Amino acid sequence: MHRHQLYDSGGSGSLSRGSGDVQRLYYPPHSQSGSLMQQNLQQQPDSARSSVSTAGSTAPLTNPRRGRLPTPPPPPPPQEIPSSTALEEAVEQAVSAYARHTLQQQYPNQQLNVVEALQDFWRDRYPPESGVGVTYESQAGYEPPYVCFVQLPGGACFATCSGSCASKAEARRSAAKVALMNSIFNDHPARRITREFIDRAVAEASTSAGGGGGAMEAGVDAFRLMLESNMGRTMLEFQEMMTVFQLLHWNGSLRAMRQRNCTRSEVIAHYRERRLDDDMRSQMALDWIARERDRPGLLRRELTDSQEQLLNARLQGKELRFYKEKCDILALALSQCDECQA
Repeated sequence: MHRHQLYDSGGSGSLSRGSGDVQRLYYPPHSQSGSLMQQNLQQQPDSARSSVSTAGSTAPLTNPRRGRLPTPPPPPPPQEIPSSTALEEAVEQAVSAYARHTLQQQYPNQQLNVVEALQDFWRDRYPPESGVGVTYESQAGYEPPYVCFVQLPGGACFATCSGSCASKAEARRSAAKVALMNSIFNDHPARRITREFIDRAVAEASTSAGGGGGAMEAGVDAFRLMLESNMGRTMLEFQEMMTVFQLLHWNGSLRAMRQRNCTRSEVIAHYRERRLDDDMRSQMALDWIARERDRPGLLRRELTDSQEQLLNARLQGKELRFYKEKCDILALALSQCDECQA
């Protein structure tokens, strides 16, 4: 994972440094916003090492209202990318276990409707009057394989992990399964941001930084401030703010704020409740249009790299909000450039 400070501390070069250097905000392994796919992909005994737990707990997933939930399997070895078949099998096992243990009364003797189950799961936490819910978005396309994205309350985004969905309905069900599995994992008490959680997370982040000096220490401190501003939320609910800051860094906005002598605390306080909306996307698109004027061809190269990142992350079952927002912003900028040239 990338471990960098909240602000880019060096140089005045171009912000388009390539697809491998855009996620600079410190993002330690345990803060992957509840993404269970990377922990739930390997079922073989020889890969078993330890139970997944964000805050150091190895207790089985339990919810007083829903009963005992299955403990996630151990994570895969580092650098190992599972096959699409392994991903689908992991999702099916987790969702089937959830159906057996928690939905018997709601869906007696019926096959689980994962789309409805996901809606019910989050409706319990965000009632309809809150105006927050689960939303779906189908990727543009008129022939298989189809892809569907699902965004959860709090900003986390997941998508179809299969590359062979023959219908849009099948793609939606696939996305709902991935999102439901991660939602179940996120419901574990260890995923809620408390003082104890922050202390453990910061200690782990400091250890991972390995005494990297001022830059790493600044990144860890920024991560602590962001967690403290989200006390009581879960890691999936923390995703919206995390994505905002990832995009602000990628777009160069954080560097500009630093040059205006804004402190990290001030920036975090300002963006704490700021949601990703069309205004923010449009402003970032304008920044990229300006870069395109100085460096023709930049937008298409950056969009191609971002689309490849999104595809790879989707097929691995990762949380996708940052990757998808980058693609949307760059596509918006490119379409406006094409309109101006027409």
